[in-house]
Amino acid sequence: MTDSQTPNEQKYEHMFLGEYERGLDKKGRITLPAVYREALGDQGAYVTRGLDRCLVIFPQDHFETWRQKIRALPMTDSRSRKLRRHIFSGAAEIRPDGQGRISLPVYLRQYADIRNRVIVAGNDNYIEIWDADRWAEARDEFEGSGDDIAAWDELGI
Repeated sequence: MTDSQTPNEQKYEHMFLGEYERGLDKKGRITLPAVYREALGDQGAYVTRGLDRCLVIFPQDHFETWRQKIRALPMTDSRSRKLRRHIFSGAAEIRPDGQGRISLPVYLRQYADIRNRVIVAGNDNYIEIWDADRWAEARDEFEGSGDDIAAWDELGI
């Protein structure tokens, strides 16, 4: 972000697409797909609790934008405090090692109920990490409901 850009004007160059199945090694690491590592570049990223009991990886610039928006919320609002706790107390900085692996802290694996196999799914400007069985359930839900897709009109899509 340049000095003249506000967080809302931030232009993300990252695009994360597709889904990849990965194994979790004994040290709690997964290998990020090469295409995701390329999109992240050298800037690093943060992994934290997402919604729907999955984990999310935000590129550093995207995380900083979220940080600024959340920081601007009033501390006197209980929803603001809950959001801050959800995002920041779970956050960990990550940088893939030479083999493209990242470590998922135990508390995050517990939150997302991640055991052996995970799905690493692109979601435009961030990445989601799901336990493979939970991803299958979630995917069945969003793919199986024509009502949800029909609601896209209501969203202006």
